[in-house]
Amino acid sequence: MVDESLHFATGDTNGVRMPACPRGLRQDPQTFLTQAFRAYGVLPATGEVLAVEHIHDVTGGNSGQKLQFDVIYRDAPEGLPTRLFAKFSRDFDDAFRDRRRDELDGEIRLAALSRLPAFPVAVPRPVFGDFERASGTGLLITERIAFGEGAIEPLWPKCLDHLMPDPLAHYRALVSAQARLAASYHAGELSPQVEALFPFDLAQAQADLPVSYDAAALQAKVAAWLDFIAVHPQLFPEALQAAEWRERFVSEAMAIHAAQAQIRRFLYADPRLVALCHWNANVDNAWFWREADRSLACGLLDWGMVRPMNVAVGLWGGLSAGTTQFVTRELDGLLAHYCNELASHGGPRVTVEELGLHFDLALALVGLSLMMDLPEMAAARLPQIGNARGPLDPLIAADKVVQGFLLVSTNFLSLWEQRRFGRNLALAG
Repeated sequence: MVDESLHFATGDTNGVRMPACPRGLRQDPQTFLTQAFRAYGVLPATGEVLAVEHIHDVTGGNSGQKLQFDVIYRDAPEGLPTRLFAKFSRDFDDAFRDRRRDELDGEIRLAALSRLPAFPVAVPRPVFGDFERASGTGLLITERIAFGEGAIEPLWPKCLDHLMPDPLAHYRALVSAQARLAASYHAGELSPQVEALFPFDLAQAQADLPVSYDAAALQAKVAAWLDFIAVHPQLFPEALQAAEWRERFVSEAMAIHAAQAQIRRFLYADPRLVALCHWNANVDNAWFWREADRSLACGLLDWGMVRPMNVAVGLWGGLSAGTTQFVTRELDGLLAHYCNELASHGGPRVTVEELGLHFDLALALVGLSLMMDLPEMAAARLPQIGNARGPLDPLIAADKVVQGFLLVSTNFLSLWEQRRFGRNLALAG
């Protein structure tokens, strides 16, 4: 019998009353899943879920709760997945995680778009997805990727690329997937559904990820960063400790902050460089396998915050957690690979110089918006960070939030130092 005290919601698209948490799904899973799968069109009217087995919680991630389970069907189409993964938008037990509940909306819309035969990127096959926007309550159920089984590689954790064999091949596969998605978007292969599911709003795009503090606050954050690097030199590349960089970072950060409206207009003035993008295509949001010719291919998971954006923002999201040595060494080649893949799959022709300029300016804004608070965060979460011998010290790995922010922020600053973001301001006029 269903416990009516549990949280439920009614999806805006399919009209199915759906559980908002794992306990709700566990109440009568066969009845709900049968109704949901029929409404989503993956089960015929005569099909049903006979049993749900091996159901248990999945931990991890930064938002709602998750489950995995197996199902047994009656009268189901051949190939319908039986090993499933459920992602809820809500976490009623953790307000910090629950604050990101609206992100699943985009992921559910992406799942619907991925059902098109022309969708160019492998994603976990969805069997149900719906969202109640009034409450921010949603549920997405997909096939479960069998990491480490058969031809599928194990899941590669974020921030541990130094343990990955052949990282360049993995990142080339990720960049190829991103380029194919952008090419399909521009070629109209996903129309008209993509325009209906992901309408592009220029004003909203230009306002995305604002640098929300004034010049004085930014100056204080820059000073805090430079002090943090000076106090903990063992955590950072030598180039970030040079006097020339310290002076340049102060002046260039202030100039970019003053020109951010101009930069935002520039980043969205060329439609060739705007497309539907995965926001966070790191290796831990992908799965990899070898094709018959031994080339490496990948599919993409966790499409939260997917939307039309400047493609450089999406590229940075995928490259941001590579090792600093790798990112600074391989970036130009990966940008060239993206341009080649974009054109060869029917997208617009973009030069490496054009993409590189957009990448540098987009990263400058994203970094100033999202990556200036590590010194304060480390002091609060990991006050003993000064005892770490280097960025790979287990002391830092014990706090995944600090570990991730330290690596991504180091990459941001290292690319700024190497590529001299400030000199690009004149080109954005």
